[in-house]
Amino acid sequence: MIAGLIDLLFGCRHSRYSFPVTIRGKARRPQAGALTGTYVACLDCGREFPYDWQQMKVITSQAERREYVASLATRQAV
Repeated sequence: MIAGLIDLLFGCRHSRYSFPVTIRGKARRPQAGALTGTYVACLDCGREFPYDWQQMKVITSQAERREYVASLATRQAV
């Protein structure tokens, strides 16, 4: 919790990202890629984030992750 507060005050702004990477096959999939199958990495600090190819945007917050999972559930229910 303290590390999160320090990161919030002095941490990386994640303003530069790598090109989206999609892992196919049996290769190890990073945790960030588990949600969408595709991820990007911050070029300054190395942190990985899920990437949505449909909307072409990085999913950074927990709220965005919940929205993405909910939209997948409604698409599959239809």
